[in-house]
Amino acid sequence: MSRIESEVGKPKGGLMKWIDDRFPFTETMKYHVTEYYASKNFNFWYVFGVLAFVVLIIQFLSGIFLTMNYKPSSAEAFASVEYIMRDVEWGWLIRYVHSTGASFFFIVVYLHMFRAMLYGSYKKPRELIWIIGMMIFFVLFAEAFAGYLLPWGQMSYWGAQVIISLFGAIPVVGDGIVEFIRGDYSISDITLNRFFAMHVIVLPLALIGLVFVHIVALHEVGSSNPDGIEIKKKKGSDGIPLDGVAFHPYHTSKDLVAIIIFLMLFCAVIFFAPEMGGYFLEHANFEPANLLATPEHIAPVWYFTPFYSILRAVPDKLWGAILMGGSVLLPMFLPWLDRSRVRSIRYRGWIYKSALTCFAISFIALGWLGTQPAEAVYVLAARFFGIIYFAFFLLMPYYTAIDKTKPVPDRVVYHG
Repeated sequence: MSRIESEVGKPKGGLMKWIDDRFPFTETMKYHVTEYYASKNFNFWYVFGVLAFVVLIIQFLSGIFLTMNYKPSSAEAFASVEYIMRDVEWGWLIRYVHSTGASFFFIVVYLHMFRAMLYGSYKKPRELIWIIGMMIFFVLFAEAFAGYLLPWGQMSYWGAQVIISLFGAIPVVGDGIVEFIRGDYSISDITLNRFFAMHVIVLPLALIGLVFVHIVALHEVGSSNPDGIEIKKKKGSDGIPLDGVAFHPYHTSKDLVAIIIFLMLFCAVIFFAPEMGGYFLEHANFEPANLLATPEHIAPVWYFTPFYSILRAVPDKLWGAILMGGSVLLPMFLPWLDRSRVRSIRYRGWIYKSALTCFAISFIALGWLGTQPAEAVYVLAARFFGIIYFAFFLLMPYYTAIDKTKPVPDRVVYHG
């Protein structure tokens, strides 16, 4: 008798039977957790997806508490944030948890995406997982931008003014789109209310739905691994992959260690450096929005700055907006741009390794340049690194096709 048949034959009673008769709880847990088999050789790069989910929960919970005292009104928004910081019991902690969580969210998401580029997690049969993940990234961008306006500080107001005005560069319909987004002829109380509704209702619902679909799609085809090998192809007599282990308890126990370390770092930033020198919370945002005084240097939060650098490096407003949009959209096409015969960087040649290294350096450099004033030397540097950024994607079909690769083993390999 098989193990499944013996389990079915066992009489079940109590609360779990009552639940299972009405909802497939046990079956769902088996399929997605206890009998979901993942590769044995996961390394630390594979914890960032779980950490992103942890930060998502932190953001939801802290955001709920913030909305209890925040007032989405241009006359009261800034004062309500100050009230939360100064008068609400533990309000300062909740606000810092939320603001720090936003930056940590992008840190783990960027690292999660970089892991996919290291090990080819976007290649067949995981193209749809990657596309859904990119959609999560786009919604996260919109969510962060909507939340960026809510404190109604100087940088919030003028940063939103710059980004929204970009849509005006679109021929014919640009001005209408800008007016639709703002809901007025300028950024005003109506704009703040619209962004508040998007930030706390519309975009979180979209985010939850996409995360759910992302996980379901992942568990349908199975997780990738550092060797880029399909473990489902090598199964034992019991139908279990030879190089796979149950996600719970083997990977959940390792993830728990990563979560604890992550939360220690997270708390260290919250209690000792919540502003992170102006990168997590800009100094100008501690001043109320002034429609008559433009800040000397307008720059968005650090996680927008790589793309903002590309925008600022182009003299023409329309082409700047097009290239900035292209820099965000191009990663979605990685499954079709990458022509390599192997997935993992372990078995790729020096060309791809060099290209990925240059891409990572250019991304970090563009991020730093976006925080600097729009002076000649910074603009020229942004153009140089912008060319490297686009070359990584646009030349990928050529250099991945000619790149020499190593033989891929039949089974996963443990690397010390």
